[in-house]
Amino acid sequence: MSEAFWALGRASGVVLLVLMTLSMLLGLLTRSGRPLLRLPRFGVQLAHRNIALLSVVFLVVHIGSLLLDPYAQLRLVDVIVPFAAAKDPLAVGLGTAALDLLVAVVVTALLRRRIGVRAFRVVHWATYLLWPISLLHGITAGSDGRSSAFLVLAAVSALAVGAAAVWRTTDGFVEYRRSRTEPVR
Repeated sequence: MSEAFWALGRASGVVLLVLMTLSMLLGLLTRSGRPLLRLPRFGVQLAHRNIALLSVVFLVVHIGSLLLDPYAQLRLVDVIVPFAAAKDPLAVGLGTAALDLLVAVVVTALLRRRIGVRAFRVVHWATYLLWPISLLHGITAGSDGRSSAFLVLAAVSALAVGAAAVWRTTDGFVEYRRSRTEPVR
């Protein structure tokens, strides 16, 4: 049974990387005001939100399976306190730090109407830190983190998110010029 938890932990981590990458890409695209494959902006936003929520589900599966896996030797405190793990504290700590950032992003997203758009956006910028920390966690903590297949996936993900982030800084990013000049409410 422990091998099942180990396999589930590995697989959910890989799926999590893919989902988080898609969420980052859709989040960036949503801010441009452009449709995606004939999907209107609200559809892109909805896909972004649903993929982000699905990421949370896979994160729960990832953490839960590793807590039950005797080989991982993960304790509940390791999931809550960054860099406190007895086994591989840096690699596990990166995952814990990413989890803490993700909790802040999810909570503010759920409270967006109550806390206001400005506070939501400030905290949401943490995803630019959360995503690379998660990627480093996968490379350093995962048993397959240094395998050729995972490194190719990580490189493709990093190139895609990096290119989208660079694109966001260009003048051509926003489809409608007024989007850049409108005040944030």
